[in-house]
Parts: sequence; structure tokens; C-alpha cells
Amino acid sequence: MCNLYSNTTPADAMRQLFDVAVEKDRLGNAEPLPAIYPKHMAPIVMKDEDGARELVSLSWGFRTTKKSKKTGAILQPHAWNNARDDKVLKSGLWKNSFEEHRCLVPASSFCEAQGRNPATYHWFALKGSGARPPFAFAGMWQVSRYEGKEGPEEVPAYTVITTSANDIVRPIHPQRMPVILRPSDYEVWLDGSAAQAFELLKPYDSDEMEIVRSGVGEKSDTSL
Repeated sequence: MCNLYSNTTPADAMRQLFDVAVEKDRLGNAEPLPAIYPKHMAPIVMKDEDGARELVSLSWGFRTTKKSKKTGAILQPHAWNNARDDKVLKSGLWKNSFEEHRCLVPASSFCEAQGRNPATYHWFALKGSGARPPFAFAGMWQVSRYEGKEGPEEVPAYTVITTSANDIVRPIHPQRMPVILRPSDYEVWLDGSAAQAFELLKPYDSDEMEIVRSGVGEKSDTSL
């Protein structure tokens, strides 16, 4: 699972990388985000009603109603920040968003924890020029509607799709890793059919990745 990542890429660089027109940048004065957790706001690239790419800030994690098993009282909603690749065309939570509302999730690195009390945090990034070459996770979005403590609520939200771990991630987190898309696949991911998009859900080449930061309590990728 991916529960923590960073995005420290400036907005102008994101616009260039993801082919977003200046007037379609809805981020405002975007600050670097060295630690993004579930329910935090972060940039995504999605298609607007006219089919143009736009940069917007959404909340990480699809929301669903959560109730106390003992009392039935409404609790803080579940935040589903990851979607398994083998469930995106089967689960009712994911299917419509995968078919209709895929997005790119800009990132600079992602973190996996190893062990407990204390955990060691390992940050993974792509090799290349610069401190943290920018990339994008495969994501999808929706307007989540759920029951809150004060009644019905809704929030525009996104989730990150995960797949099998590759050779560099597996020793740290054996089962899963986020799907990282190549720039040449962005158009298919955003505009292609569900079948075409599904073919992109695979582990990234481990030879093109590296661990850039490790340590107990290293919950932020700030060494840029």
C-alpha cells in the first residue's frame, strides 16, 4: 500500500510535464508537499468537461460511510487511498471511476514503512537528472458521497492504483507498490478505453528507481 508520498515539483514544471495550459492550472499558489497523507489535499491532472487537461487539488482517498460496530453511530468516513489493480474493473467502489474518471497523480517520491516500534521509512524515487525527477501515479477520481456526523456530505477525491511490487520495493513492502506511468502512456491513461488503460497497470522497472532516503521517523522527503 501507498500511504505517504511527496510532490515537490513546481506548478510550472507540472504544467509542462503533463501538457496543461496555464489557464487550466487551478492550483493557485501551490507549495511543495514533502509529505502527503490520506485525506490531505494534493494536485492531480484530470480532464475537464471540454476534454482539456487541468491541474486541480483534490483530497486523497475515496470516502465511504463508516459506522461503529457497537453503537451504529456515524464515525469519520473511511478513506480508500489505494485501489488494487485486480479490483478496478470488478469492485463497485472503483469500476465507474476507472472507466470514466482516470487521472494522473503527480509525485516526486513515495514511502513504504518497514517494521514497527519503531518503523523504518524508505523513500523511493526515479533515477535521473535533478534531486527528484517528477513522475505520475495512475489514479482515478470521483465526488465521494457519504454519511457524516451532521448528515450527508461529499468531497471530490482521488485514489492511487497499486500493483505487484517490483524488485526494489519487494524487500521493503513485499506485496504492493503504486503504479507509475511513463510520459508516453499519459494520453492513453487519460483518453484511452478501460481495456487500454488496464494494460498499463504493471510494476515499474526497478532498474530505473532508487531508494533516496531511509531512516526511523523519516516521514517527510525534505532533502531536496
